[in-house]
Amino acid sequence: MDNRLILGISKIGDLLLHNKISRNEDGVPIEDVHLSIPEYQRPYKWSAKNANQLLDDIEEAKNDNKEVYRVGTLILHKDDSGRYNIVDGQQRTITFSLILKCLCEEKIDFISEKLSNNTFNLHNVLNNFLSLKRRIERLSDEKEKMDLCDYIENHCELIVVITKDLSEAFQFFDSQNARGKALYPHDLLKAYHLREMRSVSVMETEEIVKTWEEMNQKRLAVLFNDYLYRLKEWVKGNRADELTEHNIDIFKGVTSRDNHPYAQYYKGAFAYANELNHSHVPFVTGIQEISPFQINAPIIAGASFFEYAKHYFDILADIQNNDKYEGYFINDNEIVKTLDLREYKNGVGNHITRLMFDSAILLYVDRFCPAKPSKVDTEYLEQFVIFAFIWAYSMRAQYQNVGWLVAQNYIMGTTNKEEIVNDFNIFKIIVDSDSPQLLLSKLTDFLEPLKLSQVHHKIKEPLGAKKDNVFLNYLDHFKQHKFMEKSNEQENTTT
Repeated sequence: MDNRLILGISKIGDLLLHNKISRNEDGVPIEDVHLSIPEYQRPYKWSAKNANQLLDDIEEAKNDNKEVYRVGTLILHKDDSGRYNIVDGQQRTITFSLILKCLCEEKIDFISEKLSNNTFNLHNVLNNFLSLKRRIERLSDEKEKMDLCDYIENHCELIVVITKDLSEAFQFFDSQNARGKALYPHDLLKAYHLREMRSVSVMETEEIVKTWEEMNQKRLAVLFNDYLYRLKEWVKGNRADELTEHNIDIFKGVTSRDNHPYAQYYKGAFAYANELNHSHVPFVTGIQEISPFQINAPIIAGASFFEYAKHYFDILADIQNNDKYEGYFINDNEIVKTLDLREYKNGVGNHITRLMFDSAILLYVDRFCPAKPSKVDTEYLEQFVIFAFIWAYSMRAQYQNVGWLVAQNYIMGTTNKEEIVNDFNIFKIIVDSDSPQLLLSKLTDFLEPLKLSQVHHKIKEPLGAKKDNVFLNYLDHFKQHKFMEKSNEQENTTT
């Protein structure tokens, strides 16, 4: 074999049981392929959850009668001794070996490959093997086991890339990895929900994908990571770090195959809203369409996921646009005018605080505002915006520096500082309230005025300074809405 890249396709059975690659570009098998894990390889980090998810995907492909199920790419470096070192694809290859060992009980040479003495390797290999073994032992039907074993061996395939040049192998891996980094978690969700759209026509699927792709992908990533994911955790009283491929299950939701009461309840609610909105009832009666989504409810898998994403993408854009004549929710708001100044847009602390403020409004709108709010709806929303501002920017005022640790403690109400006011989980209060009136009443009781002596955030502009009728100091809005108490210090020296 020369130094050029060789491309091939291999069935899992050929690779792991017969030590060969099924066929190269010319359709010829490559024999004596003995896989090895080189010292430079990272540890085996797949958890039992990852291993079982792979088996779930295989079973689903089998049940869908997929003749071929492509399971990824394997990059190999063939060294001078003839060993095929795994450059990329180790996690999946080890997991397939464990599945076949549990399921088929056949001899697998690769399973005896020595792994580095690493805590991840020592724990995950044994733990995943035992988890898979327990699951497979529950398959009482021997024929079911054999059919699954046959499907993995003969219908699951890897694309294989082989080179004798190690630097070329790493270069190819880096290019793959660079492309991988561009895949946001929401891209993985896109792939998952497209697989759930079995009954959707090709034309409708193309239209759904077109709408998705037309949305700004970076803003879509921010929507899922910074807003929807964190809100889903915060409303449950949990801390929220960031959305990754390891915790995207929160957005997979209820599938057509889920028939337990919990799933039926949410599928029924979605089906009712969907059917009503597509009927003549809204037109005939003049009632507004019903939103089929709630942030703290599970998603219905498939096409509705894409509707869900567009729904919240548009609402967040509306909330973050303070134009006087555009949108339904935030229009020409005096507080937002100040917060939109560059002074409060720059810096990590300002970014986090604004995110908390916008998130609270997003959750409120989701729960209490129809698509086209009435005058009463708007009045309640405007009152809530004041309370959300006081809550979020009380944190900003009381800390000179704000990072995510400070913010999460503040949201959870665990600041451990008696002098810190207004540290509570506003998101949980929103979802625990059945009406805007009840929510506003609760917040009236929860929110405390801020004392000037508690302000540690250094602000350039003195209180009362204005430009184009916009207050330049966000603390002015505390004063305007009676949430600022004077201390013995002079206002001008404080700010």
